[in-house]
Amino acid sequence: MEGEALPGISRIRGSPCCSRTLIACARGSARLRHVLGAGSLPGGGPVDLRPLDILAEAVPPNGAAGGIRVTQAHGVRGLQLSAAAPHAVSFPASRIFFRCDLFPEEFSIVITLKVPSLPPKKNEYLFTVVAEEPDALLLGLRYSPTRLHFLFLSQDAAGAWQTRVTFRSPTLMDSQWHTLVLAVSESSFSLTTDCGLPVDIMADVPFPATLSVRGARFFIGSRKRTKGLFTGLVRQLVLLPGSDATPRLCPCRSAELAVLSIPPVLQGPSGRPEDNEVLKYPYETDLKVTLGSRPPCTKAEDAQFWFDASRKGLFLCVGSEWVSVLAAKEKLDYVEEYQSLFTSSETLGIEVFAIPEAGLFVAAANRKATSAIYKWTDGKFASYQNIRTHQAQSWRHFTIGKKVFLAVANFEPNEKGQEFSVIYKWSQRKLRFTPYQRVPTHSARDWEAFEVAGEHFLAVANHREGDNHNIDSVIYKWNPRTRLFEANQTIATSGAYDWEFFTVGPYSFLVVANAFNGTSTKVHSHLYVWLLGSFQLFQAFLTFGAADWEVFRIGERVFLAVANSHSYDVEAQVHNDSYVVNSVIYELNITAQAFVKFQEIPTCSALDWEFFSVGEDYFLVVANSFDGNTFSVNSIIYRWQGYEGFVAVHSLPTFGCRDWEAFRTAAGSYLVYSSAKEPRSHVLRLRTG
Repeated sequence: MEGEALPGISRIRGSPCCSRTLIACARGSARLRHVLGAGSLPGGGPVDLRPLDILAEAVPPNGAAGGIRVTQAHGVRGLQLSAAAPHAVSFPASRIFFRCDLFPEEFSIVITLKVPSLPPKKNEYLFTVVAEEPDALLLGLRYSPTRLHFLFLSQDAAGAWQTRVTFRSPTLMDSQWHTLVLAVSESSFSLTTDCGLPVDIMADVPFPATLSVRGARFFIGSRKRTKGLFTGLVRQLVLLPGSDATPRLCPCRSAELAVLSIPPVLQGPSGRPEDNEVLKYPYETDLKVTLGSRPPCTKAEDAQFWFDASRKGLFLCVGSEWVSVLAAKEKLDYVEEYQSLFTSSETLGIEVFAIPEAGLFVAAANRKATSAIYKWTDGKFASYQNIRTHQAQSWRHFTIGKKVFLAVANFEPNEKGQEFSVIYKWSQRKLRFTPYQRVPTHSARDWEAFEVAGEHFLAVANHREGDNHNIDSVIYKWNPRTRLFEANQTIATSGAYDWEFFTVGPYSFLVVANAFNGTSTKVHSHLYVWLLGSFQLFQAFLTFGAADWEVFRIGERVFLAVANSHSYDVEAQVHNDSYVVNSVIYELNITAQAFVKFQEIPTCSALDWEFFSVGEDYFLVVANSFDGNTFSVNSIIYRWQGYEGFVAVHSLPTFGCRDWEAFRTAAGSYLVYSSAKEPRSHVLRLRTG
């Protein structure tokens, strides 16, 4: 019967006695009924292996054990274990391996956690199984800033040794919740993060078929000692014998919080996770109360509250931003001119961004030889740095680790006829951006920075090469070894104007705005999905001089808005009203697995959409630039009104409006727009009541 599988479970294997021992355990132990399901034993039908909640075994039902605290982060409850003694969050392996002391050869471990940032070379244990005599680590899971390690004891006739299987950069330390599934089958080890694509490793040393846990203990968040204690939050820790747990969890709408089993202490009173009733279990958080100005929101204040007496509001520090929890409903009353930002020439694009410990900035992409960066100082933008550019079209701010970058899209070649765009890096010593890398481009219109599976990318929208608009745009990938961006994929585009990246669940998307194919602005813009290491075509949209895509979410609904700028065909007579065209909002239809048309909005050579919110209201503002006769055209703010869609609520006089950006400061909410027809941008303040 060696290696014989349990009936109905084709993937489980074990030692020469594993199948018989496991069956004997099921016959003799009521405790394993939640591991082995209600199905029959051999001769009477299949056995269903059920998840075993390791965390629930270690934590009392009310969570009130020495040092264990229930803490809420981003609206989700988890357990803080770092103040507890290691033995307080442990239990003997015999509690679940009753009459059977062999750890399953094939299994999955599911863990949901929120991890803190760690200094280099520091490790923390998520869980371990430790033999009492001698004090040996039988198996465990630990992480470092760049690695996740699965450890287990291997042995043969020559002796015993510890084997380590290492997964690189699972992207955990971003102050967000994540759910990991580690599936183990002999020499195969697979890690799935947030229902994404699995990372598979074939190890030289297989997981042992006869790993005895007799006399051992499970330790949650430690290795039986205080060194390496887990300092984050854990919400779920489940062992599933005999199979890969991923199909049970995925797909999932909230993949980072996919649930197989969580302890009662983290569930609502009705037994459902995250019930909205009053908590009945110990709950811990810190509260900041102030009657003065807004306090800083940094890592030190993360998950702490601040009460603003003047606005009668309660705010929660999330990342680097105070998020409203309870407040008098804020409503947009009107928009007022706040600042005229004079620039060296017409401005084609603007980018608002913040640099930790440096401040808030806006980068202006100016038509002439110098573009400028302005810093928010004493409540206004003031000139900060000038950078030489060549008819700059746009800027893109992004970070890689602690490095801060700013990429400019140059439309024209330099004085020597060389055509390239430039990536700049923030110097902490000079407190300025300095040139970092030149990238060959062709009349570049836009950069888009994004991250997929822990790797960093930059996509450039190449508009034309000479008179040819049908050329390749390029996606560059960051090489951590050379610390440079290298060409990774080319995508055929037609007068590309803009890239927009977004994610839906575990899937990553990239959409391009194609504006002109050489004869007509009536061209298809394309949406791509990341599959098997590259972007592949997912959907095509008929657009008319598409200049911008804007993705936004309202509740669980996902929308894509395209700014159509011009209806033109070389074979058709051109009319003045060809600039007055409908721009379109699409909504993701999960059933159809496609974006479908939701609303058409008449626009005047629209060049940009910007989505923002005030209080509980959602808004879209469009950059109307030209109606066929004049550049003095009103740009419109639309408010979300549910079933009615977006309805016009404010009409803003603009001149050659090219780009909108929304931003917030401690003093309030603002909009800034750039003009492609005058050397002046405008900062507008959103007045609320």
